[in-house]
Amino acid sequence: MSERRVALFLPLILFLLAGVSQAEYGYNLPVGVTPVSHQIYDLHMLIFYICLAIGVGVFAALFYAIYAFRKSRGAVAANYHESFWVEILWTAIPLVLVVLMLIPAVRLLTKMDDTSKPVMNIKITGAQWKWQYSYLEEGIQFFSNLSTSPAQIRGLKPKGKHYLLEVDKPMVVPIHQKIRLLFTSSDVNHSWWVPDLGVKMDCIPGYVNEAWIWIEKPGMYRGQCTELCGMQHGYMPIVVDARSEADYEKWVRSQQNQ
Repeated sequence: MSERRVALFLPLILFLLAGVSQAEYGYNLPVGVTPVSHQIYDLHMLIFYICLAIGVGVFAALFYAIYAFRKSRGAVAANYHESFWVEILWTAIPLVLVVLMLIPAVRLLTKMDDTSKPVMNIKITGAQWKWQYSYLEEGIQFFSNLSTSPAQIRGLKPKGKHYLLEVDKPMVVPIHQKIRLLFTSSDVNHSWWVPDLGVKMDCIPGYVNEAWIWIEKPGMYRGQCTELCGMQHGYMPIVVDARSEADYEKWVRSQQNQ
């Protein structure tokens, strides 16, 4: 194959390879396992369908105008510069659409901001390049580090199923309980992001941000730091281990007895 053909097909080849390596992420937001994540997904789909309807309507009108008023049919352009009703319509219709999108968005943001009456509080501190979890009521504190082996990172061994998304100590939480998360940082800006929980919050030195979760079912939920925080930014995975209340209590006792 000539160099010219390689250059033409290289973007397509890279796109297909990227699709294979990232296939597990899919092409849409995850539905998630919290009430907030469900509402984020529903709002996302509502906005998507509104945008889709706008696109279909605009392009349908455009293609109709191109076909019906083409020069070969003898169409002659009208000679006017403004229309009162056109001005009203293209102002009123976007305003109505914006209000339709604004109402559910404000309701969701208000719900996301309500961290009142939590059952427990966990302080999450970002550091270069790891996470520190402090259970304020239980007196438990530990660091969570990347556990992917250097051999996998250097390509000396096959990459595991959760390559760069595995840690030595996950954040363990109970299901069916409201948990308030407090975010800060000990050095530079970080960002704690777990898509299945519907949480993405910045960790800023000298400042505390808040969020809350209420997880519906047990499982391992993974995320990453999404704030460019230095040389090993890509090595700050997040793993949340959601357990039943009984299993969580066992874990708490095991940690307190260490």
